[in-house]
Amino acid sequence: MRRLFVAGNWKMNLNRSESLALATGLVRELGSVREVDLAVCPPFVYLEAVGGAIAGSTLKLAGQNLYFQPPGAFTGEVAGAMLTDVGCTYVIIGHSERRHILQETDELVSRKVRAALGCGLRPILCVGELLEEREAGRTEAVVRRQLEAGLSEVPAAQLGRVTIAYEPVWAIGTGRNATPKQAADVHAFIREVIARLYDKGVAQSLIIQYGGSVKADNAGELLGQEEVDGALVGGASLKVESFVGIVRAGVAAKRGR
Repeated sequence: MRRLFVAGNWKMNLNRSESLALATGLVRELGSVREVDLAVCPPFVYLEAVGGAIAGSTLKLAGQNLYFQPPGAFTGEVAGAMLTDVGCTYVIIGHSERRHILQETDELVSRKVRAALGCGLRPILCVGELLEEREAGRTEAVVRRQLEAGLSEVPAAQLGRVTIAYEPVWAIGTGRNATPKQAADVHAFIREVIARLYDKGVAQSLIIQYGGSVKADNAGELLGQEEVDGALVGGASLKVESFVGIVRAGVAAKRGR
């Protein structure tokens, strides 16, 4: 059985003291949990402080983005080597807010995935459709395009370092979420695409998270789906009790399968 992986994307939220309080609370509640992989993704400016707060626990540190170039004259950007230098294990790439608000292209996302792998980071590659794309019946076409582009130069030997996060854009921060069946169907489709691009064994071992208004009260049903291997959590990751609730609900659901 694939391991459960739950990551909290704090986005552009919290100040330093709030970030440290959240990290400390998560270590207290989850810091010795070993049956699920856990990561927190604070804003860049708090990575080192949060990394210190979770040191020695089972929680891992993640960046929310990176630039595909090595350190150099790229004002305002952060290199992958800088993320590893402050202790990051993972990095989110291609989040819908970067694709649709900041206009990141599939090509740029692909270059970032390669850069992350090249410096030893484990990318969390986000894919997902807009509401109008789902309503037009284009979910599979959009997800396939994003997968093929994002993984275009990732060899099979490195795919095990990649996590895919399916995030229907219409369910992010809206209070709406895909039904468990909708989520499971797209996750199964992602495995089909990966099997065609690589092979069935690689596809079956791939970790695929769900993201999109995941909360403690719906996490059990979502994470209990056979094809759903965890969650990339937004707003509900900003409070200890709600993030812990998601993790515990997911673990209970997996045990009950």
